[in-house]
Amino acid sequence: MKSRWDSLGDKYAGHPKVLIGDVDCTVHKSVCEKYGVSGYPTLKFFNKDTGEKGLKYTGDRFIEDLEAVVKKELETGGCDVKQPSTCDEKEAAYIKKMQGKSKDDLVKELHRVERLAGGDMAPDKAKWIAARIDLLRQLSSAAKSQD
Repeated sequence: MKSRWDSLGDKYAGHPKVLIGDVDCTVHKSVCEKYGVSGYPTLKFFNKDTGEKGLKYTGDRFIEDLEAVVKKELETGGCDVKQPSTCDEKEAAYIKKMQGKSKDDLVKELHRVERLAGGDMAPDKAKWIAARIDLLRQLSSAAKSQD
């Protein structure tokens, strides 16, 4: 299972909307308790529709099945910087603020915000940091393709 999960993570590394990660529950017990993980391995995905606790994945664990759930549940949805109607007011304002930045400035800001992620913080702050990471990845990706 671990090799398939790592392979999936490699495939989506740097993707603007998908982050594949794992948590060692023997080390980070409080994280696992917070997200309702009690059996191992447990696969969960998080998107706008799942709420803070995410949704447990109960499908087959072949790489093809894992890729299918990523495509269906994670690659689509959320705020798309190219389609402002998919964004809430806060996201739209952040996009407008960051659109004038250079590619280098966007990447610097992305790295800064990524360092903030994962710390112990209120759920709404963690959600906003994740949203900013997503938006910055999209913006920096678009900036690279314009060179």
